[in-house]
Amino acid sequence: QVQLVESGGGLVQSGGSLRLSCAPSGTIYSVNAMGWYRQTPGKRRELVARITSDGLTDYSDSVKGRFEISGDTAQNTIYLQMNNLKPEDTGVYYCNAKQTRNIDYAPVPQTYDYDYWGRGTQVTVSS
Repeated sequence: QVQLVESGGGLVQSGGSLRLSCAPSGTIYSVNAMGWYRQTPGKRRELVARITSDGLTDYSDSVKGRFEISGDTAQNTIYLQMNNLKPEDTGVYYCNAKQTRNIDYAPVPQTYDYDYWGRGTQVTVSS
């Protein structure tokens, strides 16, 4: 099975910057969007930023103006430039790819998104 691999995490002081990278071990076809999610103990996994196959981007309100996502969904490769980091940005950051799949047993053709996930990279922002 194709794997997504994140890199670039680490320990940084408040106000610093990090650049996360996500690259596949193979090729994932029919990817309609990719994104970055983060999770911290006690909180639900949340979407940080995503980019669609059309190049459109979306950001969580908490990171707008500070983070920028880039990459190519067809290449299954994305980046997250993280600037002016805050302690509340601390968490495990996961790379995600959404693959369009068919539901073969449906009486009418239907599709759904299948999620590929990386193992995560730790980002720790100290105050």
